[in-house]
Amino acid sequence: MSKNLSELSGRKGLDQILFNKLGEISAKSGTPDQADMKKLAEEYLMGNANIYGAASFYDFTREENKGKKIYICNGSACLCAGTQDTLKDKLEEQFKPEEIGEMCCLGRCHENSAFHYNGLNYSGNAIDYLKAGTIVADKNEDSYHTGNIGTPVVNMPFEDLDVIKDTIAKALFSTREALIEELKISGLRGRGGAGFPIAFKLESCKNTPGDKKFVVCNADEGDPGAYSDRYIMEKKPYTLLVGMIAAGYAIGADAGVVYIRREYPESAHIIIKAVQVLEDAGLLGNNILGSGFNFMFKVVTAQGAYICGEETALLSSIEGQRAEVRTRPPFPTQLGLFNKPTVVNNVETLANILFILQKGGAAYAAIGKGKSTGTKLISLDSHFNKPGVYEADMGVPLREVIDKLGGGFKEPIKALHIGGPLGGLVPAQKIDDLTVDFESFSQNGFLLGHASVICIPQEFPLIKYLEHLFQFSAHESCGKCFPCRLGTQRGYELMHKAIHSDFKVERDLFTDLLDTLERGSLCALGGGLPLPVKNALQYFDDELKQYFN
Repeated sequence: MSKNLSELSGRKGLDQILFNKLGEISAKSGTPDQADMKKLAEEYLMGNANIYGAASFYDFTREENKGKKIYICNGSACLCAGTQDTLKDKLEEQFKPEEIGEMCCLGRCHENSAFHYNGLNYSGNAIDYLKAGTIVADKNEDSYHTGNIGTPVVNMPFEDLDVIKDTIAKALFSTREALIEELKISGLRGRGGAGFPIAFKLESCKNTPGDKKFVVCNADEGDPGAYSDRYIMEKKPYTLLVGMIAAGYAIGADAGVVYIRREYPESAHIIIKAVQVLEDAGLLGNNILGSGFNFMFKVVTAQGAYICGEETALLSSIEGQRAEVRTRPPFPTQLGLFNKPTVVNNVETLANILFILQKGGAAYAAIGKGKSTGTKLISLDSHFNKPGVYEADMGVPLREVIDKLGGGFKEPIKALHIGGPLGGLVPAQKIDDLTVDFESFSQNGFLLGHASVICIPQEFPLIKYLEHLFQFSAHESCGKCFPCRLGTQRGYELMHKAIHSDFKVERDLFTDLLDTLERGSLCALGGGLPLPVKNALQYFDDELKQYFN
């Protein structure tokens, strides 16, 4: 049935995406009304249940969102910083409780106290400037530290329009085979967590017959604590867009979709503006620079669903369906958006292509360590003396990142949660054993993932953090497979009951729950959650044993 819905959704093309229409009819009240949904069903030749099913899936189109006026960040970094209860108290002085919603995560992990109001994000002391439904305009702006250890790859300067034009020309006047070969030589692997070589995705899609193909930028990887995607889109938009153009040329696609988190409104504004600049310069559209290559962009604003960080769920979302994970094979490179061959990569991965275009695959491969070539962006939260987004050569000691870039910790820290909610929970004593690369983290029982770093203070109860992880995963589960749908909720209930009563969690039962999640879940949301939980049980048994028997 979903394949048929994909075809129906694709009939109108990228200009009239069903998902965007769903967002438009929800904008006024926070959720669409029945009459508008029925019209959409008729227009797209779908059943009323299909449209309602999609609307009820996303945070910002479902019925519960109706009447919300302001949203509090409930991300892991803000939780550990302990700022949000005070923030909520201040908001309740001006808003009714039913007018206050939640968002996760706003990417303001460097200063916390984050909230979303009137389509913009705020943090730090901005709450003190919100009065009577208005806020000082420039309080939306924020700043954080940036810097490098090693070679600037993503941070390579790339704002001059002549340089952008020359780089695009270099890509379009090479052969597709040569471009993919340079990416093979580079060893560039996906920066979203899986670490899959991008060249193999591109080659697979290029070799799949199809009259229409797409390259999709997954800018909805909303790992709490990670704001490197936001950094690229807002500070390095052309680096991302040119990488997408090159990827599109390599596979024979004439369209790129940038799917941006609703929680990053500023990123969407900047990307849309950058696309317009490229169009005005003749670097998008038909027959770009006389190459015979056609390419255009479509920016899609998400509606709140962490699961859309999974590539197949993201594709279903663009099509206006519930963002449920698809079984594979077939892979998106064979059957993707609107059932057409599609390459999906995250923001940082696509942004790395620029360096390879300019310097070559061998120059990129010379950076890094072993199979982890190139660099990695690392997001440091507010517990560092110099929080921000930094770029480091793969293989750099984690200790150097913490001390030289982050300036060390502001207070005693007992653990670092690295790589998002599904990443490894690294005890402080293991910091000196790790280098920033895929292999080091894997060999030590962790996961580099998005390389976001959330600090868990010495006094923060770890059981409360585990409760938070289960609660987050239960809320964000797409619900398609029962191990994740039920297992995450049961895990939350066990943690919550252990915290708020004298209930003891049965260890064998809990181990079975984690095993079921890990082995039975359809995607990495349920399958990855056990990793940080197991890390916690392994390294913090003395603290946690009072809750287990």
